Amino acid sequence: MQFGLIEMWYAMGYVAKFVAILLISLSIITLYLFVERLIVFARAKSKSKQLAPKLAELMKAGKIQEALTLAGKKEYRGSHLGRITAAGIKEFIEGGEAGLPLEGQIETAARGCDRASNIYMQELKKGLPIVATVAVSSPFIGLFGTIAGIINAFRGMALTGSGGIGAVAGGISEALITTAFGIGVAIIALWCYNVLNSRTEVLDAEMQNASSEVIDFFVRKSMGTR
Repeated sequence: MQFGLIEMWYAMGYVAKFVAILLISLSIITLYLFVERLIVFARAKSKSKQLAPKLAELMKAGKIQEALTLAGKKEYRGSHLGRITAAGIKEFIEGGEAGLPLEGQIETAARGCDRASNIYMQELKKGLPIVATVAVSSPFIGLFGTIAGIINAFRGMALTGSGGIGAVAGGISEALITTAFGIGVAIIALWCYNVLNSRTEVLDAEMQNASSEVIDFFVRKSMGTR
């Protein structure tokens, strides 16, 4: 008697099949979110590398308004550097228009950079809670299928009145399959989450550096006007 994957699938009960389909669906969702986030991170890196030298040149020349216009362009919308720089410059200019002293303009620019950084970090972490939930819950979902398989195994023993391998093979096989699925999906999800989380931490550090550079520029500017 052959007992491959197809035979095991047909031998599985409805609960075990549901668990297997659910775990496969969760793994597909996890991989989709992983690839989608990697694309977002890569786009942010690429756009920021294109934007950084242009912004540095404009700000060194004192062309703050032009730097704000450049950072806010649609083509650089995915740039974390552009988002932070634009927020800081905008708050600095608006503070000046409101009659704030230079110290007040710098403070409001710093707060603007922090707000923009926090908002963008939330955007970058989109989907990560789902991946983390899959990593944590998958083994328990697989365990649910394991219990269902063991129940089927005992049911087979009760129906045949025998404890032979033929009576329990179907139930034991579905228990092992769902257990393996649960552990496998959890490993994939955990690996994806760690990779994505490390990438967000790198981008967060880069945004903090960009914020610091923007504020340092305004500090030097204020010192030069005294």
